[in-house]
Order: sequence, then structure tokens, then C-alpha cells
Amino acid sequence: MTIILFILIFGVIVLSHEFGHFIVAKKNGIHVVEFAIGMGPTLLHIDRGGTKYSIKLLPFGGACMFEGEDGLSAGQDEDVQQDMPGQGGIYQKGTGREEPFPPLKDQGGSFLEASVWTRIATIFAGPFVNLLLGFLIALILVAYRGTDLPVIQMISEGSAAEEAGLMAGDVITKMNGERIHVYREVRLNSMLNSDGKDFSISYLRDGQEHSVVLTPRYSEEDDRYYIGLMGVGEYVSCRGFSIIRYGFYESEYVIKNTIKSLQMLVTGKLGKDDVSGPVGVASYVGETYETVKDYGFVTVLMTMLELVVILSINLGVMNLLPLPALDGGRLVFLFLEVIRGKPVPPEKEGLVHMAGLILFFLLMIFVMYNDIMRIIR
Repeated sequence: MTIILFILIFGVIVLSHEFGHFIVAKKNGIHVVEFAIGMGPTLLHIDRGGTKYSIKLLPFGGACMFEGEDGLSAGQDEDVQQDMPGQGGIYQKGTGREEPFPPLKDQGGSFLEASVWTRIATIFAGPFVNLLLGFLIALILVAYRGTDLPVIQMISEGSAAEEAGLMAGDVITKMNGERIHVYREVRLNSMLNSDGKDFSISYLRDGQEHSVVLTPRYSEEDDRYYIGLMGVGEYVSCRGFSIIRYGFYESEYVIKNTIKSLQMLVTGKLGKDDVSGPVGVASYVGETYETVKDYGFVTVLMTMLELVVILSINLGVMNLLPLPALDGGRLVFLFLEVIRGKPVPPEKEGLVHMAGLILFFLLMIFVMYNDIMRIIR
């Protein structure tokens, strides 16, 4: 069941991401050479309208490959090789020098020949559809289970929160100037401020807004700082427009969680054991299923949908990071093209993305090894 659920969840997320690239490319006349789900050897495929639709052996990713994107056009003979994998640059073999290959008679549908804004839209569409998928499923979750309002349930005795005058029933509206909409954001901000620094909290009490500045208290037992808020917020059902409103807040929380988790990794507040790859995610899916399976099909379904929201939005945000080999890295070069009025030489861009791809695969190997070791320990 773990394997089935993992493949289904990852399949939906990857399919939506690649479909975003695919549909925008098709709408703008870019020829899609292959639409693939998974990585590695091809298990099965069909050809429709000049596009190869394939399913690969390993369910860890996918690809939407455009004509001209890798320097090769459909129908190009074997004497043509690409300058760098994944990017442009067509050169002849055996000439003793890098010489542009004569243009093909039919260059229609090439990714590189599309306008720069069309290429930007095509690349951005993948992460955007991931974010959109997360939002749409968040609407279902909010309509089913409601949301957690940032209402204080309990205050720890002798805590910084008690000393600052916070009370059960207060509604937190801001933390360090950041607007708070759900109680999970309170916990997230508390984790970020676990170094003992002062921070401000704004809250509503009897319709009046108040603000306090408190200093977290250090716990030797847990080796971290606490502000003293306890509980999980106040759960309420959502109807009508509030479903859209809190569906948006749900998605916003996952985006914030992803970005702030990256910040905590960079600052050392999270370590290597807090990072998971496909193996770790599969293990977590299995553990989650075992925890909720006795509560019935609907509970299992909603729990798995919640994982789809988290993973889909996470993939969307991560892909927009301005790093080589990611969609965000490709967008950087495209926006440079907008600013410069001409593209960055394909061989230079290809070199950058190739270096990023190598580093990415090395990171994935490390993360997968770490996941396996954590599971067998």
C-alpha cells in the first residue's frame, strides 16, 4: 500500500507539473518531442501527433522535452550532436571545429525560436500548476475539515507569554509584523524564533488590538526556547466564500513553511536529518497511512490529499528557486535575455545547467542514502 500510495501521489504531482509545461507549449505552437512520467528506462509509450508519451521505470520525476530545447530538432540526422545536454547549440561532427549546422528546412515549432515571453510562460507554467493544484485541493480540505484559527487555548505557567499578559481566548493577528491567519503559523514562527531573541505579538481581545514584546524562555531539557503558548488553535468549519479565503491561507502557509524551512537549513536550525528525498517521503506516506487507516476511507483520502498539497506546493516553490537546472534557473537566463535584448550564448547557459544538474544528482544521492540509513536505524 505504501508503494501504491507513493506512486499515486508522486504521479499526480509530477504529471501536473509537466502538464503545465506541456499545455502552454502546445498552445503556443512549440513542438513537444516527449512527455514522460518517471525517470530511467521506458516501460511503455505511445506516439500521438508527433509527441512520444512515455512512462519510465523510476517514479521520481518527469520531463517535457521540446523541439530545439536540447539543440536537436525532430528529424535531425545522426551527424548532429548537441553542444550541452538540456540547452541549445547545434554543431557538426567531424569538422574539427564547432561550426553551426545548416538550418533545417522546417524549423517550425522549435522552443528556441519562440518569443522570449512565450518561453518564460512555458517554463513558469510547471511550478504554477503545482501551486494551483495545491490551492484547489486545499479548498477541498478546508470545506471538509475547516481550519485552525490562531486563538490561544492555553498558556504555560511561568512562561514568557504569561508574563507578557497573553491569555487563553486571545486571537493572534501578527508575529514580528507578519500577518497570522492560521494557528500553524504561530508554531512555525515560534520555531524560527527559537534562538531566544525578543519578538512582538499583536492580538485581539474583546475586539481591541494589543501588542506585546516578549523574550522566550530557555528549556535545558529540550535545549531550545519557548514562548509558552499551548494547544492547537480553535477549529471552525468553513462555508461559502470562507472556503476560498482559508484555502488561500492554507496554501500560503505551506509556501511560508517551505521558504522558512529553507531559511532554517541555511542558518543551521535544521540539519540533514530534517531533509527527505523520495525514499523518506515514501516512508512518511507509509507511516501516515498506518496511523490513519483504522479511521476509514474518507480519513485516509483526506490525509493523502493533505500530503499532495504539501508536496505539490513544495515542488512548485523549490522549482522557482533561481538555481541551475531548475525552472527558476532557466527563468533567470530568460529574464537576462529580456534585459540584454539577446539570449545568453547557449553553450554558456548549458554549462551552468549541466554543473547544477551534476550537483543536484549528487545531493539526491546523499539525501537518499541519508533516508535509507535513517529508516534502518
